[in-house]
This record gives sequence, C-alpha cells and structure tokens, in this order.
Amino acid sequence: MSARKMHEDEIDVSAELVTRLVAGQFPEWAELPVRPVTRSGTVNALFRLGPELVVRLCRVPWAAGEEVEEHRWLRRLAPYLPVAVPAPVAVGQPAEGYPWTWSVLRWLPGTNPVPGQLDAADDLALDLAGFVRAFRSVRLPGGPAAYRGGPLAALDLPTRNAVARLRGTIDTGAAIAVWEDGLRAPAWAGPPTWVHADLMPGNLLTVDGRLSAVIDFATVGVGDPACDLIVAWNLLPSGARDVFRAAVDVDDATWRRARGRALSIALIALPYYRDRAPEYAAEARHTIGAVLADAASGPTTGPTPGPDPAVDVRREPPAG
Repeated sequence: MSARKMHEDEIDVSAELVTRLVAGQFPEWAELPVRPVTRSGTVNALFRLGPELVVRLCRVPWAAGEEVEEHRWLRRLAPYLPVAVPAPVAVGQPAEGYPWTWSVLRWLPGTNPVPGQLDAADDLALDLAGFVRAFRSVRLPGGPAAYRGGPLAALDLPTRNAVARLRGTIDTGAAIAVWEDGLRAPAWAGPPTWVHADLMPGNLLTVDGRLSAVIDFATVGVGDPACDLIVAWNLLPSGARDVFRAAVDVDDATWRRARGRALSIALIALPYYRDRAPEYAAEARHTIGAVLADAASGPTTGPTPGPDPAVDVRREPPAG
C-alpha cells in the first residue's frame, strides 16, 4: 500500500518498494523487517528497517537528491550540537522504479512534541534555546545558503496570496499587520550564521518532555538567525516563549523577523495542506493563532545582543 499523497507531483513510495531497494543494494539488511513510520515529513517518507535503522525516501522532485550533501554536513555539525542528530549509515541509488538517491540512517528514539500538549514547556524552551545558540556559534566555513535563511521580502507575494485565500478563515487584517511589521524590521547586519532552518514540531524529538534529538537536516546552511526562532510560535506557549527568548538572546528586529517568518510559513501551509494533510493544517492554524495573539499582547521588547546572520530562500510548499 502506498503512503498517502500530500503533493500533486508526489510519487508512490511503499514498504514493498523499500524492501526491494534494500535487498538489491544492501543485502546484509535484506532480512530486516520494513514498516512505515506513522508520521513522516511533508516531503520524505520514513520506514523503520529493523530495530536500529530508518530509511528515508523523498517523494517529490523539488526536494530530491540532497542526501550526499546533507550527510556531509551532518557528520561535521554533530560534534557541535547538544542533542542527538541523525547519523548517516548509507546512501542508496535509484532503482526499482524509484528515481532518486535515498538514505539509511540510525533510528533515533523519542516522540514529536505536540503544540498545546507540552508537559514541561519551560524546560523544553531552554533545551531549544541551547540548541539554537549552539548552532549559531558553529564556525565551520563553506556552508550552503540556508532554506529560509534569506530576506522575508522574498516571501511577500506568496504570503499575501495565502492571506487572500484564507479570507473568512482567519483575521486577515491582523495577519497582514504582523507580516508587514516583520517586513519593516531591519535586516540582519552580521555575518550569516549556521541554522537548521526547519525547526517544526515534526523535526523535534523529545523524551520525558525534554529535547532529545533534532532531525531532517536537508535545509541546513547559513543565513539569518531569525529562521531558527520560528519554534517560539509553532510549538511553545506564551510563557515558555518568553523563557526561550531570554535564553536564546536576540534583538527586537530579529524577533520581529522570526515572528513574521513563522506566520508566513503557517499562512502558506494552511490552504495548501487543509485538504491534503489535516495534521499539518492543524499545526498551521495553531501557529497563526499563537502569532496573532502574541502580536495583540503588545510590542516586542528584549535584549540587544551582538551580531550573529542573513542569506538564502529555496521554497515553501507551492502556494497555489
């Protein structure tokens, strides 16, 4: 049985396909059972391979073929980060009708945190701040431009188009006001910093409420540090958001850009996923609500740290 499709150009990926790919290219694992992971990402399908491995296959052409580069940076970044990250084991080649390279990685235990259902939100906020600060302090040269690491203005048209599609569903006036506030925020003036660039709940793993791992590094690179602060609205409640902001130490302009980016991601995702993937649509609604409530509570204020980045943009889900 093929996994449910979220994109019109998505290809069929199944446990049977994975079994054939593994048997043909990695016979040492041919006898291991293959079973789909209940919740995979928006562009990648995940399958457990025995008790210790996971196979990841891209489902759409616009995000395919990134394994070798992602694995290279994962190996170099891992020693600098305070929680577990995926450990690459092998890269598979196109075969059995599957057109792209694919990954085998070590399985990381844990569960995805659920917005509105956090048992230790302040502790998780501190863990996330530690991860972001560690990433920001990495000084490895030659990093690629990060997905979401560039200027907000690059997303202005798709964001406004998404708002128009959501008229009658959300407070569009409030959404545009927050978005324009983010656009007005001064751009990052320091050098680009390393960022994960996709700190969504589905890319975080927790054990006993604490951050245990961060996964999916296909978007990693250097850019504006604001793009790693989106977790403040897509996951954390208001009190824990304050804890996160104090611990991560960013200026007002960076916080405003981050809030605008979190809103843009959710605005674009909601009309795209509401009939394709209800769980992602629900996350988008949660983020929009959190951002608008945060903006309504008053102006942003916070500490003013020293410089730390900007570069990028690749893509959000198609806005049409």
